[in-house]
Amino acid sequence: MAGLNVSLSFFFATFVLCQAARRACKALLPAGAYASFAREAVGAAQLGACCLEMRMLAELGPWAGGFGPDLLLTLLTLLFLVHGATCDGAAANPTVSLQDFLLAEASGPRTLLKLAAQGLGVRAACALTRLYWAWELCDLHVLQNLLDPHCSSPLRTPVSHGALVEGAGAFFLHLTLLRLRNSLPAYRVPAVALLATVTTHTAGPFTSAFFNPALATWATFHCSGHTLLEYMQVYWLGPLTGMVLAVLLYHGRLPRLFQRNLLYSQKNKYRTPRGKPAPGPRDTQTPAEGCRSREPGRGGAGQPLPGSR
Repeated sequence: MAGLNVSLSFFFATFVLCQAARRACKALLPAGAYASFAREAVGAAQLGACCLEMRMLAELGPWAGGFGPDLLLTLLTLLFLVHGATCDGAAANPTVSLQDFLLAEASGPRTLLKLAAQGLGVRAACALTRLYWAWELCDLHVLQNLLDPHCSSPLRTPVSHGALVEGAGAFFLHLTLLRLRNSLPAYRVPAVALLATVTTHTAGPFTSAFFNPALATWATFHCSGHTLLEYMQVYWLGPLTGMVLAVLLYHGRLPRLFQRNLLYSQKNKYRTPRGKPAPGPRDTQTPAEGCRSREPGRGGAGQPLPGSR
């Protein structure tokens, strides 16, 4: 269990260092710079480092460390819970930032700044995690350090199927985020963590279940087995398509592009009561005329009934 203890120490150190970095950036930087760049960079670095170490445990742990699937799933759920509770609202995912842009909740320059921060954060996480592996503190890290320069493709299914898997996972994740975005963190964080665990466990054997273009770019695009275009179709186009479909299904439109609802008809919330038509000039009668019209043997408007004479 030495490998597991080393990984747990790595997770703990990552969360502590990222939390300290958040506090330092929040104290030193303006609020806008922190929210648009520093928070996203630190959040992406935290998520990237934990995902890389967790991926190593999932690939090498079952046969080199004797880790069962129950242990790995429990650890994965705990990681998602801690990340959701400590990320301070960071998206740490390009598709989430682009979702805010499509919802007209973030401007174009701010979205580009977030995307750049997320890419830099994941790149730093990859470099620091590989440096940690190079220390070879346990047998698992020794194996990972030997295998990493000659990594094989994480895409173990046809490209079209891989894009469908990544797109479906991103679709359900974004649909859940949209549904729970106004909920309390005490409800939102566990729900998202549980769904992320289920989708990762389901899609892991096919694509390694990234659902994050920035993380997939720095973690897999250098591996042999597929071309750059194939990787982009699976790990970029798939999650982006899933995100767009989730926004379209939830809102019925893309607010940044369309003002009119494309899927759902908008009915008037208040129904106009059906009143009787207003009386016309011919229907207006004086009381005397009304009495005469009700005299026996008389027709309407004071005319005699047929056959009364």
